[in-house]
Amino acid sequence: MGDVQIRELGQPGDLGWVVLAHGEQYAAEFGWDGSFEALVARIVAEFGEGNDPARERAWIAELDGRRVGCVFCVADDEPGTAKLRILLVHPDARGHGVGTRLVDTCVAFAREAGYERMRLWTNDVLVAARRIYLAEGFRLVAEEPHRSFGVDLVGQDYELDLARV
Repeated sequence: MGDVQIRELGQPGDLGWVVLAHGEQYAAEFGWDGSFEALVARIVAEFGEGNDPARERAWIAELDGRRVGCVFCVADDEPGTAKLRILLVHPDARGHGVGTRLVDTCVAFAREAGYERMRLWTNDVLVAARRIYLAEGFRLVAEEPHRSFGVDLVGQDYELDLARV
């Protein structure tokens, strides 16, 4: 594998790539429809229109200069709580620790920004991501079946106590 770099989101095309990559990848791998891409577009647009860089950041993983992954850290509505959002690793970069590095970067930032806890919502079909979250110390706090993105899923909520080292 070539050289993987993690950098802050901010280059021209980064926001659009995040939406495009999610739409294409989740349709190809899981058969999710355009409503998922629309959800990602809303998350990305909200971040792009007014994030507080002291409390919210996003990162892009690059392999040999090509975007292959991303993760966002945004403030939750609950004080002291950060949300990990839209983690993605392109199939070309899987198996090389890119997802772990992205999550580690996101969690380290949340700690440095003074958050007490971090939450995330995912779906049970995302097995590789779940392994990363559990290895990082996240714990499953709720799960519920739902129909979204054109398929039946089991949504999962995870939480991480950021005071733990």
